[in-house]
Amino acid sequence: MHRIFKAAAFVLISVPTSISWAKTDQIEISKAQSRTLFEIVDTLSNKHYRTQPVNDELSMNYYDNLLDNLDPSRAFFLASDIKQFSKYETKIDDHLKRGNITPGYEIYNTYRDRVTDRLNKLVAILENPETQFDFGKDEAIELDRDENTPWLKNKKEADEYWHKRLKSSTLNLVLAGKTEEEAKETLVRRFSNQLKRINQQNQEDVFETLVNSLAELYDPHTSYFSPRTEENFNINMSLSLEGIGAVLQNEDEFTKVVRIVTAGPADKQGELKAADKIIAVGQGKSGELVDVIGWRLDEVVDLIRGPKGSTVRLQVIPSEASTESDTKTITIKRNKVKLEEQGAKKAILDVKDKDGSAYRFGIIDIPAFYLDFEGYRRREPDYKSTTNDVRRLLKELEAENVDGIILDLRNNGGGSLTEATALTDLFIDVGPVVQIRETSQEISRRNRSRRKATYRGPLVVMINRLSASASEIFAGAIQDYNRGLIVGTQSFGKGTVQTLTRVHEGQLKITESKFYRVSGDSTQHRGVIPDIMLPQVIDPDEVGESTYETALEWDQIHPVRHDKYINFSQLLPILKEQHNSRIDQDPDLNFIADSYDLAQENRDQKELSLNIKQRKQEKKDRENTLLELENKRRVAKGEEPFKTFDDLKDHDSKENEEAVASVEINTDDALLKESGQILADFITLRSRNKTAATDNFGNGFQ
Repeated sequence: MHRIFKAAAFVLISVPTSISWAKTDQIEISKAQSRTLFEIVDTLSNKHYRTQPVNDELSMNYYDNLLDNLDPSRAFFLASDIKQFSKYETKIDDHLKRGNITPGYEIYNTYRDRVTDRLNKLVAILENPETQFDFGKDEAIELDRDENTPWLKNKKEADEYWHKRLKSSTLNLVLAGKTEEEAKETLVRRFSNQLKRINQQNQEDVFETLVNSLAELYDPHTSYFSPRTEENFNINMSLSLEGIGAVLQNEDEFTKVVRIVTAGPADKQGELKAADKIIAVGQGKSGELVDVIGWRLDEVVDLIRGPKGSTVRLQVIPSEASTESDTKTITIKRNKVKLEEQGAKKAILDVKDKDGSAYRFGIIDIPAFYLDFEGYRRREPDYKSTTNDVRRLLKELEAENVDGIILDLRNNGGGSLTEATALTDLFIDVGPVVQIRETSQEISRRNRSRRKATYRGPLVVMINRLSASASEIFAGAIQDYNRGLIVGTQSFGKGTVQTLTRVHEGQLKITESKFYRVSGDSTQHRGVIPDIMLPQVIDPDEVGESTYETALEWDQIHPVRHDKYINFSQLLPILKEQHNSRIDQDPDLNFIADSYDLAQENRDQKELSLNIKQRKQEKKDRENTLLELENKRRVAKGEEPFKTFDDLKDHDSKENEEAVASVEINTDDALLKESGQILADFITLRSRNKTAATDNFGNGFQ
């Protein structure tokens, strides 16, 4: 389960590494928090979309989730602690009904004691001049300790595990270029910072953590904001367009990238990707890289933010890395995300089918579903919106005599439901677009296309794992109406709607409704499945709604009557066959597939060697494999292969620098070019098979 803790920011202070940490008082619930909890439990029970009574089953789920949230790698609690806690397993619901969460506080206080004790021991070991690690010994540490891993039996087993973990952390830093002494100093600072944070947790912070362990049981998008978190959230929202343009979350002790904001500094730089883990942040081109493992999310965000035009360096563990020592440093120039650069834009793609027939396709890239609410409210004729921009671009492409349109919704995280509906209206005639079912089970079908289509010609819609929410509504409607071909990979699966509800202290973000397509299928959890699949770039086991254990399930309701414009049934088998044939032969598409497979192999690694010689060889082997994959592609394209891995890295750096300077659509994108080939095949096949279309559609621009 993804663990997303919201915590208030506080001022960073320097901490002497030799400080001794005194035990703090036990934290308990206040009267105001008790009233708040009572209101939260009542709201979740009666207003959340998921019907989930407060009973023994919820108590057991809460018990497991709290332990998993506090100690996800099962590294601090001992089996004796769990035995002591087990008396609460079916009793927590009784406390919750009374606005009390005493068992949660007992579990948290024990956790804090265990963490404080362990971190103090680690600092003492590292500061002991006699401490030496034998990196020549053949031993390994297990990876991915999770809820299926047994709890540590006793202090002896815990000490043995933490000796390996400390050795592993030291070796990671040594392999990243530090001396052993420098690595120890870094780890002392890391553990001292974590000690500071655990001891600065106050009543409000702990209450928020305990409540969110309950809220998560309803679904991953339901959460509680304490008064301080609510204040920080509002500040962050007002500053959200300044920085590097990345959405982040806490996962275990790491800060993980959830999504890159289109047209933001990180997007233009090109190296930072979804599922990368940020482990250090440096200011300017030469400032010290500050280790941020174990930091609170808001503190990491504060460190990454800075004045427009300044530079920040992020040391990250790439999503495809096999070990924490496989890091890279990314330099990004801070800036505001310019709204005009986030707008829809167009390009022309020239394509030839297998018979040599030439086509010109209009590419429209839609990074988000945006709407100038103030301009809309004032009824300004040219207010900025996705639909208005796309309508204008369609007219421009009509003048350029394009043969078809490719709408690129890759990485589009959603936005305005109104705009998703209005955009669909440009491509279909009058009819429903999406169904919405409320907590009461009442179904609304008010979101409709209300006029004839603006564009009636050949259409492909591109999606990927980061296409979410409003993107899925649009793509789902196009697919249900058989209006165009959906090409790409399975979308995110975010098919729910949240609202903010004020409680006695703070606010509760709660899921109140769910989206359904006109076919009756939910967009939740499953997302939209393309008609034709492109090679995976993003691992669906790392990113997407289905990665959350408590995500609402996929289901169906009754379909609503809607038109079917094009009969794809006879064409799709042929289109898929031609597409698969190209994938087998295309060097760029092969490279994408091979790179994804290699990343999967790395993620499947079960244990990590603590032998430095073996680790260096493994690193060299990985670099050689990457070099071989790239050279395989280059040779197939008739290009000169790279001699060394360093040559490849230098080439990639130059390409990223060039990408920063350009905001245009990249028509050399292999996946975009293949989508163009699919559209060309479709037009050719359809011209030979007139039964594939109804009489009233497929005539180009209206």
